[in-house]
Amino acid sequence: MRQSESQRAAVSTVVILLLLHLDRASSRSINLCIQNCAQCKKMFGPYFEGQLCAETCIELRAKMTPDCADANSISPFLNKFER
Repeated sequence: MRQSESQRAAVSTVVILLLLHLDRASSRSINLCIQNCAQCKKMFGPYFEGQLCAETCIELRAKMTPDCADANSISPFLNKFER
C-alpha cells in the first residue's frame, strides 16, 4: 500500500512539473507574439492595429505569431489610415 501511495505522489509530481513547464513555454510564446506586434506597430505606425494584434496573441495563446515581413500574418491588423 505504501508503494502505491509513493507511486501516486511521484506521478502527481511529474504531472505538476509538466504543467508548469508547458505554462512557461506558453508564456514565452505569448511574450514573443506581443513583442512582434510592438515591432510591427513601430514599422507601420497608424496603419497597424497593435492593440488588436496583442489581444489576438493572448486570445489564441500565440498559435498565430505575426511576422512584419509576412503580409498574410499581419493582414488582419492592417488598416487604411485616413485623415
